Amino acid sequence: MTATTIKVDTALRDRLKAQAASEGLSLGEHIERLVQREERRLRMARLRAEIAAASPDALASYARETAELDAALASSGLE
Repeated sequence: MTATTIKVDTALRDRLKAQAASEGLSLGEHIERLVQREERRLRMARLRAEIAAASPDALASYARETAELDAALASSGLE
């Protein structure tokens, strides 16, 4: 991994360092966690938007397919 420097306000840096220390993480590890959480939040927001925009037929089809898969898994013992 190649390191780099980013410029942030000193108060923000101190807050991030304190948060990292409270979790037993390095500052880099803490920032990585924050980025991963934000990426996940954005993915989930996109998914919620796509579900909200889906047609009733598409949602019904998804529900049928999910029920069929659940039934197949339950009968196979792979659940």
